[in-house]
Amino acid sequence: MRRDFSDRNEKRREQVRDEKRARLSATPVYTASYKASRSDFLLEFLLRKCNTSRNNVKSLLSRRQVLVNGSVVTQFDFPLAKDDEVKISKTPVQGQSLKNKPRERRQTKSVPPQEIRVIYEDENFLAIDKPAGLLSVESDKETECAYGYALAYLSGSTKQKNARPFILHRIDKETSGVLVFAKDIKIHSMLKLHWNELVSLREYYAVAEGTFETKTGTITTYLKENKNNLTYSTNDPSGQKAITHYEVIEENGEYSLLRVTIDTGRKNQIRVHLKDKGHAIVGDDKYGATKNPLSRLGLHASRLAFASPVTKEILTFNAPLPTCFRDLFGK
Repeated sequence: MRRDFSDRNEKRREQVRDEKRARLSATPVYTASYKASRSDFLLEFLLRKCNTSRNNVKSLLSRRQVLVNGSVVTQFDFPLAKDDEVKISKTPVQGQSLKNKPRERRQTKSVPPQEIRVIYEDENFLAIDKPAGLLSVESDKETECAYGYALAYLSGSTKQKNARPFILHRIDKETSGVLVFAKDIKIHSMLKLHWNELVSLREYYAVAEGTFETKTGTITTYLKENKNNLTYSTNDPSGQKAITHYEVIEENGEYSLLRVTIDTGRKNQIRVHLKDKGHAIVGDDKYGATKNPLSRLGLHASRLAFASPVTKEILTFNAPLPTCFRDLFGK
C-alpha cells in the first residue's frame, strides 16, 4: 500500500513538472531584446547585436529562439524594418513556424472567435479589419497580435520571397478597425519617414455615454502621460499637441454615436478628449466609463487615407461599422 501511495505521489510530481514546463514554453523568457534602427536582414542584425559567431546565430534561428514582433522566425535572410522588435528566447518557442504555414487562430477570452478579415491587398499593401481585443503588435506580456496573423497570412498565401508585413501604424488593443501594413520595405521606409504629412484622413466611430449639448466641435489640448502610463490633457505646450474633431451622428438619450476625425495620432487621444468633454467612450473604464453596453470598447477605426509615396495617389482603406454599434441605435 505504501508503495502504491509513493507511486501516486511520483506521478503527481511528474504531472506538476509537465504543467510547469508547458507554462514556461507558452510564455517565453527573453534573454535579450533589440530594436532595429534601420532596414536590415535578421542574420546580419543579430551578428552585430549578439557579438557571437554566425553558427551560433543560425543555431538560435533553427532552434526557434528568435522572435520578430512576437512571431517566431527561423529564416536567416528575413528582412527587418526600422522599429522592428527582435527578441531572443531562453528556450525554444513551441508552435508552428510562421514562414511556412499560417498557424491556427487560438481562442481567447479577449479575442472574438473570428478570422482576421482582409479588406484590401495589392503588391504593396495589406489592410485588415482588426477585431477588438487583439494587439496591433506584441507587448512584453502578450505575443498574440495582428502583426503575427498578417505575417502568417502573407507567408501562406503568396509566392513572393521573404513575404512579410511592415508596420506602418498601430491602433489600441481594445479598438477595432483599419490596420494597414506595407509589403515592400522601401515603401515602408518612405511612408514612415513622412507618415504625418502623407496621411490625409484618420476617421473613427465612437459610442459615448450621454448626449452632447454641442453636436459638433473640435477639442485641442496637449497630452502627457503620468507615472501610471495614463494619458491626460494639459495646457502645457511641452506635451504633444492633439486635435480631435467630432460630430454626433445618432443618439438615443443614453448614448451617442460620433464620427470622429483626428489631425494627430496620439496615444489614447480620442478616449482622453471625450473623457474631457464629460462623455467617456462606453466600455472604457480606464478613462472613466461607467457603462459597457457593447461588452467592448466603443471605438472603431473606420477609415484611413494616405498618399502613396510612389504614385502620389490617395489610397483609402475602409472597415464597416460593427453591427453591435448599429444595433445599439436601432439601425
